[in-house]
Amino acid sequence: MMESLLIANRGEIARRIIRTAKAAGIRTITVYSEADAGLPFVREADEAVAIGPPPARESYLSEARILEAARKTGAAAIHPGYGFLSENAEFAEAVEKAGILWVGAPPAAIRAMGLKDAAKELMQAAGVPVTPGYLGPDQSEARLAAEADAIGYPVLIKAVAGGGGKGMRRVDRREDFSELLASCRREAAASFGDDRVLIERYIVNPRHIEVQVFADQHGNCVHLFERDCSLQRRHQKVMEEAPAPGLDAVTRAAICDAAVRAAKAVNYVGAGTIEFIADASQGLHPDRIWFMEMNTRLQVEHPVTEAITGEDLVLWQLEVASGEPLPKSQDEIVMSGWAFEARLYAENPGAGYLPSIGRLEHLKLPRTVRVDSGVVEGDEITAFYDPMIAKIIAHGPNRETALSKLAVACAEIEVWPVRSNAGLLARIAIEPDFRAARIDTGFLDRHGESLVTREPDESVIDRAATALSKAAHGDPWSALTGFRIAGPGDSRVRLRIDGHLHWGRARADLEANAVEMDEATVLFDAGNAWPIGLPHAGEIEANHGAGDGAILSPMPGLVISVDVAEGDRVTKGDRLLTVEAMKMEHALRAPFDGIVGKLQVSSSVRVSENQLVVTVIKEQE
Repeated sequence: MMESLLIANRGEIARRIIRTAKAAGIRTITVYSEADAGLPFVREADEAVAIGPPPARESYLSEARILEAARKTGAAAIHPGYGFLSENAEFAEAVEKAGILWVGAPPAAIRAMGLKDAAKELMQAAGVPVTPGYLGPDQSEARLAAEADAIGYPVLIKAVAGGGGKGMRRVDRREDFSELLASCRREAAASFGDDRVLIERYIVNPRHIEVQVFADQHGNCVHLFERDCSLQRRHQKVMEEAPAPGLDAVTRAAICDAAVRAAKAVNYVGAGTIEFIADASQGLHPDRIWFMEMNTRLQVEHPVTEAITGEDLVLWQLEVASGEPLPKSQDEIVMSGWAFEARLYAENPGAGYLPSIGRLEHLKLPRTVRVDSGVVEGDEITAFYDPMIAKIIAHGPNRETALSKLAVACAEIEVWPVRSNAGLLARIAIEPDFRAARIDTGFLDRHGESLVTREPDESVIDRAATALSKAAHGDPWSALTGFRIAGPGDSRVRLRIDGHLHWGRARADLEANAVEMDEATVLFDAGNAWPIGLPHAGEIEANHGAGDGAILSPMPGLVISVDVAEGDRVTKGDRLLTVEAMKMEHALRAPFDGIVGKLQVSSSVRVSENQLVVTVIKEQE
């Protein structure tokens, strides 16, 4: 085993690798950008080296700076984690040329699987089933359109060098092919510097199933069963599970054997994932599952495989990179139980999945399940990197038990003032169709609206009223219509929840999990965070109970334009002002016809999330 290891990554995966390496007695070294200087992975390593400013191209994607850090610290090996340089063949070669062990796939295998068209040709030659389609060199629009006609609509146009959900377009009609081809090519050229595409049959009820493979330098190659990654939003995975529901023993053997053949076809070494697309319209069958691509690295969702096999995949990586044979043969790898992983992101599903950045002033993660996180309370979520807060991993003897554990764990999550998708994850885990495994990659498109919590329900409103009333310690509170905690009966109270006014009932029989912070009282309920408080002065009179005209910024950002003045008459939908954050513009519009009241901000002013920016007074009917 190597004596020292430099981790060329950050956050959650850096901490994950540090844990295993330290347990194996390996000295750990991390590299970090200026934005990450205070994060846990920097403190937890035996040594840490600053490698540049926040932009990834000037730090985590700088091959020269990482190699210099390895030279200065005497690192014996480099682990790239996932993302960044993990699938960069040139970097892998540079590491090996420097006399440093590369804890990753061989450069030749990375190249072989890096281009989708070449990879599919290799797989066909190895006897691995591939999705019907066109992979040819003739990239003329006429040839591509003719091939699409031959395959039959709908078809999928995919960038040859694509990845991460970019460079893909579904085409349902021949009439739309030309326009969508041009759009796909522009995105492919901008994202990958390569506008070549391939055409595939579009699977109407697709399941995304992937197989974990592992190979050593001695010719041994095994699989560690499959994962189902069908729960996605815009081609980005949200929740994964292992094993795949509905997969019988015959079909499992077929795709796992195909995955091992795929790895052997490129003389693979290390951890890799063979991804398949399955037509689930008639159940899962071997003749309706096709190779899609190979990820030549460790996957974000590897913990679910660790949970059902009891193996440490990072330890396997370190052992294989050191020249040791695989720790187990295929017959010794046993699957036990079921596991789920939910990705907790800093985003606001109720506001169109707007990204959320800022300091994690309050962060409570579950303790009943495995949690892999790159941050702790007090850390900053920045705009420079992936907005993942943590991965929540639940394991149980069967799918129902594991999913129930996940639901409870996600409902316990508390994050503020950064917004998160914890509430969405908790609702997915109890959604009847998901619990019954009626899933495919379009699940969130079909169920998304019902799963996203935009407004508090009656229970939340009453809990908020109860929390505010208890905060008064039983003293008279005129803003809460004179409610006393020891007074007779329930009382209706006027309160503000997440920027909107509601009537609620304070009830002595309710538990209300509210946390007092410097700038807000926040009620946590089923993974959702609701800032609560009294109405603003004069607000009840201005609204006359006919609707909430207080407009709050949905995110922290910069006011780039103010389009109204106090006293202006506006119509529902009129733009009032525009806030910009993370290169995204968000227009704030009038909720109804009315008169512009007090303007709280002006152009070029920075605002925080939920800051009152303007009031619209509803005209009396």
